[in-house]
Amino acid sequence: MSVTITGVATDSPAARKRIRPGDVLVKINGRAIEDVLDYRFYMPDTRLCLTLLRGKHRRLVRVRKAPFEEIGLEFDTYLMDKQRACRNNCIFCFIDQLPPGMRESLYFKDDDSRLSFLFGNYITLTNLTEHEISRIIEMHISPINVSVHTTNPELRCRMMNNRFAGESLDVLHRFAQAGLDIQCQLVLVPGYNDAAELERSLRDLAALAPAIKSVAAVPVGLTKHREGLPELRGFTKQEARQVIETMTAMGEQMREQTGCRRFYPADEWYIQAELPLPDGDFYDGYPQLENGVGMLALLQEQFCEALEEAAACTATGRTVIATGTAAAPFVRQLVEQARAKFPALQADVVAIHNDFFGDTITVSGLVTGADLLRQLENTAMDALLLPANMLRAQGDCFLDDVTVEQVEQTLHVPLCVVPETDGAALLAALLAGGETTKRQEG
Repeated sequence: MSVTITGVATDSPAARKRIRPGDVLVKINGRAIEDVLDYRFYMPDTRLCLTLLRGKHRRLVRVRKAPFEEIGLEFDTYLMDKQRACRNNCIFCFIDQLPPGMRESLYFKDDDSRLSFLFGNYITLTNLTEHEISRIIEMHISPINVSVHTTNPELRCRMMNNRFAGESLDVLHRFAQAGLDIQCQLVLVPGYNDAAELERSLRDLAALAPAIKSVAAVPVGLTKHREGLPELRGFTKQEARQVIETMTAMGEQMREQTGCRRFYPADEWYIQAELPLPDGDFYDGYPQLENGVGMLALLQEQFCEALEEAAACTATGRTVIATGTAAAPFVRQLVEQARAKFPALQADVVAIHNDFFGDTITVSGLVTGADLLRQLENTAMDALLLPANMLRAQGDCFLDDVTVEQVEQTLHVPLCVVPETDGAALLAALLAGGETTKRQEG
């Protein structure tokens, strides 16, 4: 294997050695380079011997550099390889529930171990080759994020529509035995992997501690676009309470045995169950924030701490915070706390109903620009605050490609984007009428 170099950074170690675009990187210190994991693993050394091809001519280039200094090589893609697609056909796959006409990248199902290490993506283990498994163990790549869903091999095959899904659970055991740190998620579907099956999964994962650092349970997300897909339903309030009870009880056992809870229900369960959220201490440092576990508790903790120190409110107009229907009541409570200290504060929270995906989708991260515009078109406001997860990573547009500029122009209001787990930033933007965050972004 080898990788073609597409660019060389000016004044870099590679440039000083006259490496050129079009050269092919074959090895570093005698180790074959296939993709970004090999490159990142072998590149940090201070003394490197690069094996390169220029046309048919092979040459060795010796490079000396500071520890972790970049060599200066650029490649066609970040992964230096094609992104790997999912081989499963899960009954609950959210991508299968997208309507047609959205941007093409949203329909790609990735299941790439390299993205797990680099960006925190979750993988199912079903498309790993023996070479990749051995490489992950050899490089001791941690943490690795695994979509387990169930530890029942037969049930896993059925839920993922992949006859190898059960066998791939053996890889989880190999990673644990190798001492890798593993973060897990369970997407729960009522009547499939909840109740007794959930208890089984938690027992099996508990047996892999301390390698299993955390396990998040999240409810299945069901849109209104499920034509031709298996008939599934959401959780009832009582079923949500049962999930919380099971996860909490097993978490207490783990805390007694290992000093860490490790098992965490996502915030959505508490909202669905109409139960109060745990405080921040419940979450052991918030290892599963990206899965919506403890997000609201952290937001409240930071908001209240910042509110105690806040000295003034400079907002002069009416500020509106738009969020999903699930979080809206919680955010309203925060606004009321701020108003109790600063009575002149004019602020409201608007829950955006998800007409695009259906009322069963209640999280802010799946709110579309079209729904936002339609539901706010007659709302009087001087500033609009949004959680950052409403926008794609680049921060420029919503899921339906409505842009930030379009929102501002259509609603005739400045838009302020706030990190969804940063309570201090939310308070600062609220008390300044959106001006604080906009100045920071600019």
